Amino acid sequence: MPVWSNRGTIATIDRIYVTLRNAWGILRLRGPSQIQFWFLALFIGTAAGFAALCFRLAIDTLQRVLYGVDDPHLLHSFAETLAWYWILLIPVAGGLTVGVILHRFTPDGRVRSVAEVIEGAALNEGRVEQKAGLASALASLITLSSGGSSGREGPVVHMAGVIATWVSNRIKADGITGRDLLGCAVAGAVSASFNAPIAGALFALEVVLRHFAVHAFAPITIAAVAGTVINRMEFGGVTEFSLPQDGRFDFYIELPAFLLLGLVCGLVAVLLMRGIFWADDIATEVQRSTRMPRWMRPGVAGFGLGVMAIFFPHIIGVGYETTSAALTGSLLFHEAMLFAIVKCMAVALTMAGRMGGGMFSPSLMVGALTGLAYGIVATSTFPAVSGAETLYALAGMGAVTAAVLGAPISTTLIVFELTGDWQTALGVMVAVSMSTALASRLVDRSFFLTQLERRGRRIAAGPQAYLLSVYSAAILMRGMDSPAGASEGACRELISAGIMLSPEATLAEALPVFEKWGHSFIPVVKPAAEGREPELLGALFHVDALRAYTRALATTAQEEHS
Repeated sequence: MPVWSNRGTIATIDRIYVTLRNAWGILRLRGPSQIQFWFLALFIGTAAGFAALCFRLAIDTLQRVLYGVDDPHLLHSFAETLAWYWILLIPVAGGLTVGVILHRFTPDGRVRSVAEVIEGAALNEGRVEQKAGLASALASLITLSSGGSSGREGPVVHMAGVIATWVSNRIKADGITGRDLLGCAVAGAVSASFNAPIAGALFALEVVLRHFAVHAFAPITIAAVAGTVINRMEFGGVTEFSLPQDGRFDFYIELPAFLLLGLVCGLVAVLLMRGIFWADDIATEVQRSTRMPRWMRPGVAGFGLGVMAIFFPHIIGVGYETTSAALTGSLLFHEAMLFAIVKCMAVALTMAGRMGGGMFSPSLMVGALTGLAYGIVATSTFPAVSGAETLYALAGMGAVTAAVLGAPISTTLIVFELTGDWQTALGVMVAVSMSTALASRLVDRSFFLTQLERRGRRIAAGPQAYLLSVYSAAILMRGMDSPAGASEGACRELISAGIMLSPEATLAEALPVFEKWGHSFIPVVKPAAEGREPELLGALFHVDALRAYTRALATTAQEEHS
């Protein structure tokens, strides 16, 4: 009887093993079915949630080690008691460490963040760089722990992208599945980072995937809930910020003041973004002219941050203590104005120094300070028709952040979920809508899309623009040995007239050449050494280019409306 029982158990285990192996094989060869995909979304959301939680706890632990603070949420108050040389040396050491990591493990010395995840979703079938992504996460961890003035959501989003990329590569996911998995990972990470499941799901759809397709909504929601559960297992259901209990509208006539606040916050957001890009251009020029090693650039930025932190310790880290002070009305008008200006300068220095981190937390702080300063003026000018000044701080926090991220829907919900205050919806929504409308016309829709635009990635313009960069002449050309290809004589004639393309030329470069010259094909040549003729590889036909572009547009439209 025991022998028969053992044999039965072994046979059952063998059947389970074979079933799982076959299921994995089907998953890799045919892609996940809908039910399988939901379980995959649950797994990815959980993994991304744990990654976000570990990242947050690691920052807290390292801040305790470096600064000796008991509660990292009170870091700037504790830093005021430290000797000036510690406040100076810690960011320098952190910056030099970051520089070495990025120099060693990234090809360009840049930290990967949200912009690269958006690019991966649009141009790389939902994949991001894995090695550079892990190095960026480590660099951002050190930056945020050692005095860098940025946020933790950017590194967390890219870490989530690395997890999704690993899974997509393992199951050989196609572009649609890869993008959906990426959205699930981002939703789980954002939800776990901020205890905001609704906003986490909408952030993935609005910012990363940039569409609200029905087929992606269910798995992304599952992943967002999974990430939130991970957060609440550690921190409970508490919100990041606590607001005064008397925050409410006294008169709806006050709404025009929130309209004007939205315009002010839109301008502040534009100044913040352009200040960062301006500082980055200056730092790049200084690095080039002085021949500074790229690994030293974050260290120099760390020195500048250390000098600033000696006088203004509020700039250290994510700045939640100062943000909370603004939301509770604990600052005076001149303090709010001064801290907002200094924070903008510190963020620009951190980003220009290529130190790492995200833009969400700095935007929250700058927005809350801007809103508080505005609210102090508004409530003192019209006291009879004004509510609490802290309402303006809350609305300003959402307005600046929405304009920077280019995400009015998810940012509005994040603000509500961070504070737990759903009673001031009208003021926040009005301010957010105005700031986003204004800022999106003065930059390329958001900070991240403007970053990509500066690198030649025209994602802000939509699929009709960025899909042109997906296909190269080398992919679409007909070789010289193709029966339907162009004759060598005709190709040589065009080459002699200077009409040709390199193999790396994209459709964005090729289509204007077709339009200018009106030929049915253009030779594709490989540049040769000086004094030698270029090597003729084949020809790109106009009909092939248009067919590939049309097919890509149709696939994108089908995905977005499925």
